[in-house]
Amino acid sequence: MSEHLTEPVGLSTSTFERWLRPRRPDLLADGPLRATILDGGRSNLTYQVTGGAAPLVLRRPPLGHVLSTAHDMAREHRVISALAPASVPVPRAELHHDDSDGSAGVGTPFYVMELVEGVVLRSPADNAQFSAPQLRALSLDLAATLGRLHSLDPQSVGLGSLGRPDGFLTRQARRWGEQYDRSRSRPLPQLDQLQDELRASIPATTRTSILHGDYRLDNAIVQVGPDGAPTLAAILDWEMATLGDSLTDLGLLALYWDIRTLSGEAMGAAASAVDPAAGYPSFDELVDVYSATRRAPVPKLAWYRAFAAYKLAIILEGIHYRHLAGETVGPGFDTVGALVAPLAAHGLASLGPTRTGAR
Repeated sequence: MSEHLTEPVGLSTSTFERWLRPRRPDLLADGPLRATILDGGRSNLTYQVTGGAAPLVLRRPPLGHVLSTAHDMAREHRVISALAPASVPVPRAELHHDDSDGSAGVGTPFYVMELVEGVVLRSPADNAQFSAPQLRALSLDLAATLGRLHSLDPQSVGLGSLGRPDGFLTRQARRWGEQYDRSRSRPLPQLDQLQDELRASIPATTRTSILHGDYRLDNAIVQVGPDGAPTLAAILDWEMATLGDSLTDLGLLALYWDIRTLSGEAMGAAASAVDPAAGYPSFDELVDVYSATRRAPVPKLAWYRAFAAYKLAIILEGIHYRHLAGETVGPGFDTVGALVAPLAAHGLASLGPTRTGAR
């Protein structure tokens, strides 16, 4: 569902239109703008804006966001602007503005991009309109697209200062540990053990690149061609993009690719369209395509798979912590905590001796 309002929460559409008219009249038409709050996303608010020359999307931080840390809007706008001429499909960026004075009707930093029409494959039900060969081809293109992203020279596309690759994994392990400490509300011995083992076995980084930071199937817009085949139209949600160890993106993709096997009780927090019975290939096949696209072998991913499970477990434990404090609203939050222990166990299994031959 989505909320369709002329003046939705977090965006004064009339004020935004008055602000926009002298700056980007090409984006407007004769009629008034209307805005719809779109579902999806864990943090930033996303609006579909219609009534202009073409449908647009406006992204802003969540309500109550602290402006001093509102850097992700500029980051997302910068990244998709830089990648537009490259071989990675992204929406066209239109403008970015720090609206801390509220003159544009938003009250926070925001950016505007084109609306890319299409569907998002979030659950097995979304696979119904496609054949097994079509879903397989789409999956392999998703892997090839990640390979192309990681093959880009950050400096050449204007993203050389996006992050600090040196010491990336050590900083990541420390920061996620700090996040975990802020969310502790119950004993989680397996997650504690996973954290200790990850910190004791941080690998040496062999390849750095532009990272998406949350690369998975349901962060992509899929369009249906005249032949009924799905194609990747745009990769979304670049708020965590940075420069760092390339294999962290692969490890996270691996986690989400197989996440439906982890816990039937908490599928609301681990929803995924990936279903081998529908035609999706194995993750090993994705790795082969990624490796061929990047023209480089992929080492064992055990640590990176485990680290992805660790990060997601901490994210969900934070949601569970806020749910216990009465700070979450809506259905499904009561089941999120049930996935934390299975994720920790999955991370430990990824590091364990029985998985040494696995990717």
